Amino acid sequence: MLPLNLRPSAEQALSMKEQEWTGPEALCPGWQEEEVSDGEGPEDSEHPDPTAHAYEVLQRTLRLEGMPLTVDRTGQPRTGFGQLDMTVCILGSPTAFLPILLEGGTRCPGAMVLCLAPAWASRIPSETSPGTWSLLLSRGVSFEAGGCTALEEFVPPRRATYVTGTFGSEGSWEGELARDLDCPTGGSAPLARWLEDPLLSRWLLSARAGLPVPPTLAFITGLWETLPEEPNPPGIRLVRLQDPQGQESLVQDEVDAFLEGSTMQPYDQVGTAGGTCTHRKVEGEAVVQAVAALLKGLREEESILLEALVPTARLPTLPPRSAAPQLPMALRICTVVCRSWGDRPQLCPGMVACTAGRAEAPVRHGSVLPLGLDSSLRQWGLADAAQRQALAGRLREAAEATMAALLAAEGELSPTQRGGARAHTDILGVDFLLACVDDTLELVALSTNCLRCLETCLLFEGMGHDVGQSAGDMPRLLAECLLHRAQCHLVEGKDILLIGAGGVSKSFVWEAAREYGLRIHLVESDPEHFAAGLVETFLPYDSREHRRDEEHAEHVLEMLRARGLQPDACLSYWDDCVVLTALLCQRLGLPGCPPAALEFGAGAVGVRLVESAGQCHAHAAQLWYDLRADADHPGIGLGWGNAMLLMEYVPGTEHDVDLVLFEGRLLGAWVSDNGPTRLPTFLETAAILPSCLPADRQAQLVRAALRCCRACGLRHGVFNVELKLGPSGPRLLEINPRMGGFYLRDWIRAVYGPDLLLAAVLLALGLPPVLPSRPSPRQQLAGIMCLASEHGQALRGGVMAALQGLQQRGLVRLNPLFEEAGGHYEEPCLSVACAGDGPAEACGRLLGLCQALGIDSPQYPVSHFLSHFK
Repeated sequence: MLPLNLRPSAEQALSMKEQEWTGPEALCPGWQEEEVSDGEGPEDSEHPDPTAHAYEVLQRTLRLEGMPLTVDRTGQPRTGFGQLDMTVCILGSPTAFLPILLEGGTRCPGAMVLCLAPAWASRIPSETSPGTWSLLLSRGVSFEAGGCTALEEFVPPRRATYVTGTFGSEGSWEGELARDLDCPTGGSAPLARWLEDPLLSRWLLSARAGLPVPPTLAFITGLWETLPEEPNPPGIRLVRLQDPQGQESLVQDEVDAFLEGSTMQPYDQVGTAGGTCTHRKVEGEAVVQAVAALLKGLREEESILLEALVPTARLPTLPPRSAAPQLPMALRICTVVCRSWGDRPQLCPGMVACTAGRAEAPVRHGSVLPLGLDSSLRQWGLADAAQRQALAGRLREAAEATMAALLAAEGELSPTQRGGARAHTDILGVDFLLACVDDTLELVALSTNCLRCLETCLLFEGMGHDVGQSAGDMPRLLAECLLHRAQCHLVEGKDILLIGAGGVSKSFVWEAAREYGLRIHLVESDPEHFAAGLVETFLPYDSREHRRDEEHAEHVLEMLRARGLQPDACLSYWDDCVVLTALLCQRLGLPGCPPAALEFGAGAVGVRLVESAGQCHAHAAQLWYDLRADADHPGIGLGWGNAMLLMEYVPGTEHDVDLVLFEGRLLGAWVSDNGPTRLPTFLETAAILPSCLPADRQAQLVRAALRCCRACGLRHGVFNVELKLGPSGPRLLEINPRMGGFYLRDWIRAVYGPDLLLAAVLLALGLPPVLPSRPSPRQQLAGIMCLASEHGQALRGGVMAALQGLQQRGLVRLNPLFEEAGGHYEEPCLSVACAGDGPAEACGRLLGLCQALGIDSPQYPVSHFLSHFK
């Protein structure tokens, strides 16, 4: 709630007539009636050749957008599409998804295909998922870089890996083609009807998302099996009618009770279920007659709604330039939410547009040119920038909460109700209005839709292009969403040869493999490893003596041949095994780094600050005595030998750069900061993501890390580079030729969305991962390392249980690292992190937690370890 001084003075007070308006759903003239279909498909036109007409519409739209016309390449059929080729298929309207198709064509040329007619596609029984169908495209309009398009024939037909489109009307060809597919489907005809049902969406908005909705009285018949089984949510009264006929007295009583009830007390008008008439609250008999008339035609699984017409908040404004009376206006806020990485709802500023109009001539989607949220709020009288920003934040929370509630409710539907087991909503429109409750501004949720908000927001973005504004985030984010979903489908069922299981810090791999549908064939030295029962094939083989990796590679190949295994990819995230992995990739003809690029050593175990030649010799002698073979400290590279490295001490702050490279090309980079290490052993103490450094300093680190990797021959994979940043720029500490360890995969996923493990799998398959081209953090994470020597007793004494309880409530992030063991060459056992809107908030929460639980102490000063993060 945003407190405002909204009480007008006596001079500002408006008459009742000036305060009247036609209410929230009247902002869309189809209130409770069918609106314009979500995009005009070929079947919507009376053109004698609907397909030709759709193609003409596409050409006209491309011309208006300044794009080249479509090139006809049907005379030279495209061939060679295989199991690893991505095909995002859009069914139906040539215009509704056009900005997304153009953006996707730039990101992944040729991957986006528009299907304009049912004859261009066919369905065959799926070879991988019994009871479902594969969609094959024999013709389509493909999108390339620079807005270029081509009409193409595909021989043999091209298999869709993701499908969405305009699933509007019952029995449409788009809906029939998309039914029960074996690939992810961004919606369906049943889901479109489910989403746009006014009662169901209102119910979910109130009961599941916890959002205020206009007070509503609903009359229904039948069982309404798709309605969630919660009790009536706040603001909604549900009346079940056995038979709409002969229940006049029940209708009379319910309407009278609704009009006279406490929820209607602040409001003066209501709208009847057909949306064709509105009434003042005092006109009770007329309201009853209107509802009764609509009940006569009510069919099963239909509803009649009566709702309060909630006026848009009237804010204090500057004196008008004219003496003429100011007419009451209505404001509708359209939002578009997409299901981003990790099935996380995401709304960005470019996904919001507002439409305004006269209250008595309500605004309809597509009938009024939209404005941005900030300028609309300024025009409405909200002069305080901080309040506008706070309201935008609340709008994001409300829209994302709506999609989260919707996805949860969708998960409870049967595959038949969803239109297929793989059908889910990936792009959602949510409409809001801005109301005033007790002198505070409140967002009231109205309804959900499939494409109307999308079209409004895309129109708003296109208008920005007209005046020279740079391209917004919306088409990019939506294209990345669709492409990412298609890539997740590509990895399903792929056979992955994984070398080395790692320890407890890599436990997330097995859950992720199940989530992505990977078939893991694990080569592991420990025959009793806990992962043996979590993989498709467990291949115990002792490869710890890495000076014999050439020999090991041949033995592993023999094991694969004996079992008839032909892996699609080979990778490792365990330092000891990266050279063996490179040798296997080379022999199997799979993508990877050359063996000559890699070196041994991991974990920085035994590193120590020495200040004289005597200290240096003494420490080296101790290391040679303590760390001779792999059994002395597994996992740090002793299988290669125990040669030592003496290096210059580098001053400055320490940072990690996690890189994703495809054939030498940088696809993604994330910079995190480390706190001051614990001398003299340089043990990591604290970290924060995103980096607190200015953008240009982060750019220095990324470019330095990229050049170091390329210079070493590391040109294809996910890598972690540790550097120090001093006044003269970055200095290299070490390169880890695998994805970042400890907490980094988890943190990057939580803050930015992408999964480094999935990126590593895609690269091992030879595919460039789709990653955010302009990554935007959603939160700040600050973490502290726990040590067995400092915190072991506290963790065993109840602190760990308390931390796990806080993690279940979403208040901390825990990452187990190594088994709890102290000793001379100690490694951290646990990472504890807190989130915030910025470094100060995240660090403040973390420090308070550490002080409360005893993690902070004079011997382990957490405030000092967090002091760099400003």
